[in-house]
Amino acid sequence: MSREEQRDATRRALVTSASRRFAAAGYAATSLPEIVSDADVTKGALYHHFGSKTELFEAVLSEAQETVAAQVVSAAESAGPDAWDQLLAGCRAFLEASTDARVQRIMLIDGPAVLGWARWRRYDDANSAQHLGEAIAELTEQGVLTGDVAATTRLLSGAMNEAALWSAEAPAQDRVRNLDAAMATLTAMLEGLRVR
Repeated sequence: MSREEQRDATRRALVTSASRRFAAAGYAATSLPEIVSDADVTKGALYHHFGSKTELFEAVLSEAQETVAAQVVSAAESAGPDAWDQLLAGCRAFLEASTDARVQRIMLIDGPAVLGWARWRRYDDANSAQHLGEAIAELTEQGVLTGDVAATTRLLSGAMNEAALWSAEAPAQDRVRNLDAAMATLTAMLEGLRVR
């Protein structure tokens, strides 16, 4: 294995270990020695790749955001050529992804707490909110939706984050019902902006 491949493998092991630990116990309850032990690397290797626990968390958050964004894009593309159907499919995919403990804990709970609202928002803007904004802009340009694109994106993004937390924190037997209720309400909200 080349030095670069070894470096990449070490970084991947650290991010994978940290992701599992942060999702299971949360940022505050996870120690760097646990992560290093799980990754089977030295503490020096950790600090070679990440300057702090927070920096490692940012890498984990970024990966989680990218994973969810890819799921949303995939669902939207699978919905067919209609931009309205794509938007609804993407919204549902985001809500479904939120039932994953990693997404809930890392993206929606610890992300804003660890990084602060402004930094967390930048990650959200670069991934989920960006795709949402693009979908809303397309529908607005097509004359399907009315209203300000930025305001609609922010309001819908906030509503979806809250719905995701509500659904994910519910007892297991209520999650599907909550997800369906959230999706029905989001659809009704969007229908209110739909040009007739």
